[in-house]
Amino acid sequence: MTFTVGIISASPQKGSNTLRFAKALQQLLAERSFDRVPLVSFENYDIPWVGEGSIQPEHLSPFQAHLISVWEKSNLLFILSPEYNWSFSPQIINTLDQLGGKTFAHLFDNKVFALAGVSAGRGGRQPALQLTTTLNKLINFLDGDAVIAPRIFESHETDKMLDADGNFIGSEAYIKGATAFVEYALRIAQRWFR
Repeated sequence: MTFTVGIISASPQKGSNTLRFAKALQQLLAERSFDRVPLVSFENYDIPWVGEGSIQPEHLSPFQAHLISVWEKSNLLFILSPEYNWSFSPQIINTLDQLGGKTFAHLFDNKVFALAGVSAGRGGRQPALQLTTTLNKLINFLDGDAVIAPRIFESHETDKMLDADGNFIGSEAYIKGATAFVEYALRIAQRWFR
């Protein structure tokens, strides 16, 4: 395939369920000939909060440089958010607010985004749907040529389905759903970048 893939795990918690799912995605992608898919973990998140500062392209922290580099180089970008009180993570909201301007408009152009929400319980739908709405607005506002893959993934009871290294330990239905999510995103990217 002639496109590149990246993953953003938008949970700041160390060893989070979101990171478990990101590692599982890396494994599923490796099985489909996408070796060494870069992963951005928000464990070292240091983007200034809106109103307190902004990202300075000429003075990026190591975390910011890694995030922007992976995002820039990825044609297909998986964005995974934990569910916090039926919403997506404050860190990914802030990231989109900080990057959603002219300086970083290229991050919302020539991309396919695939979105998932992660929960320790039976959640995950709301962060993925809210990310869809926010990304669509940014793509439109920044006049980007990008698409969001319509199939989202809701990672339920993630700590019962995946171990800390992202290995599947749960139900066949979970494995089947995660696999279908990856394969669908790859098909959309393949059509978009042919």
